[in-house]
Amino acid sequence: MSTIETRDGTRIFYKDWGPRDAQPIVFHHGWPLSGDDWDNQMLFFLANGYRVIAHDRRGHGRSDQTDRGHDMATYANDVVDLAAALDLQNAIHIGHSTGGGEVAAYVAKAEPGRVAKAALLGAIPPLMLQTDANPDGVPLEVFDGFRAALAANRAQFYLDVPSGPFYGFNRDGADVSQGLINNWWRQGMMGSASAHYQCIAVFSETDQTEDLRAMNVPTLVMHGDDDQVVPIANSAEKAVELLPNGTLKIYEGLSHGFFATHPDLVNPDLLSFLQS
Repeated sequence: MSTIETRDGTRIFYKDWGPRDAQPIVFHHGWPLSGDDWDNQMLFFLANGYRVIAHDRRGHGRSDQTDRGHDMATYANDVVDLAAALDLQNAIHIGHSTGGGEVAAYVAKAEPGRVAKAALLGAIPPLMLQTDANPDGVPLEVFDGFRAALAANRAQFYLDVPSGPFYGFNRDGADVSQGLINNWWRQGMMGSASAHYQCIAVFSETDQTEDLRAMNVPTLVMHGDDDQVVPIANSAEKAVELLPNGTLKIYEGLSHGFFATHPDLVNPDLLSFLQS
């Protein structure tokens, strides 16, 4: 397997397909998944002449199941180390959900010349948690429920999430894909329960307002307006106002996992943004 070793000795697994002299696209996955969540997009952009890279976040997928470094700053440092190891220049970074937060944290601190553009899909920034300063956020009790369900029966919880709100399969008339559900479960169960448990606090409690303000590259914010996991009003609609060069694309009626359920819509929109 292809891995790099980060500054604290953690081994991060990655896939790297395509010509090494082509413009790279780096994909950042959501919780509690792996780089495999981007297989459709990687094949699409590979066919369009790009170099495509996807890594498994520490504690997720095939990366080390370390119990250290589960915070957004360390996730971003891991991407810094990956970009340095692969000598990525002029790259496009695309992140979904927690991976969107990772993109924001990385792009905000990236070395000049490393990043050309970014895309945030169903992404968590600026802040998911309900606080006095963020009164329309998601109540802490919801995330406590995630932690309790994961600790009690992670295998069942990882069936319930994709079968229900993640892909909108709990909506009347939904076109349910058992394959997507099974693949979500497969990816989730590959990772570390400890890492996944700790990451709930990372994706819910990290305030990335300043990261968004520091993203000085063209950034496309894509979000389904029926996202039951990361509500659009408290994420994308706020994020685009904080970004120096942001554009918002809303998908009517689509879910949190919209890029997986509707790649026929999302992939061409991403390609158009990359080529613009």
